[in-house]
Amino acid sequence: MKVILLQDVKGKGKKGQLLEVSDGYARNYMLPRKMAIEATPDAINTVKMNDKATQERIAKEKAAAMELSKKLRDMTLTVTAKGGGQGRLFGAVTNQEIANALASAGITLDKRKIQVSEPIKTVGTYTVTCKLGYEISAPLTVKIQEG
Repeated sequence: MKVILLQDVKGKGKKGQLLEVSDGYARNYMLPRKMAIEATPDAINTVKMNDKATQERIAKEKAAAMELSKKLRDMTLTVTAKGGGQGRLFGAVTNQEIANALASAGITLDKRKIQVSEPIKTVGTYTVTCKLGYEISAPLTVKIQEG
């Protein structure tokens, strides 16, 4: 019997894959546990439509990430932090502070996607890396000012 997997099945295949399995295995194990559905022409068509929609969504998200990457490369972000004079800061500038400054500039980016190579503890200009997904990353220039 041909079935379409609804979830990953160890030793059989991945979600969305079309498989040929024995009738008893399909009827007694896979179908009652909602691991698979029978591969009718309607079900196959539905899976193809879902795959197409997923591919379009991924392409749209990649395009948005590339556009954001270009915007971040050209941008210089200014972050103000409390300092004690002579260019030293109280504490360090964190990913959260950079994410908040980006949000005030109109760009929403999660703090976990911002990577600071070493702690920022002095006034100056630094470059941080922003991971945007789909193996796309962009350097962001951050200017730290004492406030």
